[in-house]
Amino acid sequence: MNLFDLKGRVAIVTGGNGGIGLGIARGLAQAGAAIAVVGRNAAKNGAAVKELAALGAKAVAIEADVRDDAACRALVASAAEQLGRVDILVNNAGTNIRKLPQDLTLADWREVLDINLTSAFVCSQAAYPAMVKAGGGKIINTGSMLSIFGGQLMAAYGSSKGGIVQLTRSLASAWAKDNIQVNAILPGFINTELTKRGREQIPGLHERVLARTPAGRWGEPSDFEGAAVFLASAASDFVTGVALPVDGGYAVQM
Repeated sequence: MNLFDLKGRVAIVTGGNGGIGLGIARGLAQAGAAIAVVGRNAAKNGAAVKELAALGAKAVAIEADVRDDAACRALVASAAEQLGRVDILVNNAGTNIRKLPQDLTLADWREVLDINLTSAFVCSQAAYPAMVKAGGGKIINTGSMLSIFGGQLMAAYGSSKGGIVQLTRSLASAWAKDNIQVNAILPGFINTELTKRGREQIPGLHERVLARTPAGRWGEPSDFEGAAVFLASAASDFVTGVALPVDGGYAVQM
């Protein structure tokens, strides 16, 4: 359907070289978008670009540290220069430091908030003029189940992801007049490097997730391909400010 066609569109995906970010990038690439993969690891960036190119997409790698606001602005400018425009921004870069609140240092707190939340604000702000110039755009922010629930070891992470939902709503409200739709995806428990470490650190996590998830499994990065295409395409032109769980039903269980 033409509603889901992204040919001629350019997408930036921060944290796009692995996990959920790469799953989103694959979906956008298969729908026809050109992709700028952003990450700190040059080797992983290159591997992701090769994978996307094999799907027929034009793809470039941008090495950047999103903890730095100047780097966030520079990566958006670089994507526009290399690919000609910016239509879609996926703010997916993320990290976690699992400690009890009393053990978190201020450096830990700032690290998580800067990567997960502040970078999303700065990249969105940097992409705004290009989207206005293009006549509109789509911003997809990656939240979490911790946007909804609390967790003993998740004070910084949960705060950043709760903030992502509120940032999404604020940008959606401010930029609707510019034909820019801003939405969030809230991943459930997904098989990634980040959650692998979580399962190692939290005994019984794997079993508890399976017991609570109606779909009866952990999610995979590929589960985000369709949701991302929907939120990046004309199919969602009247959808903005939404936080969409992609969680196999986890959040609806008592």
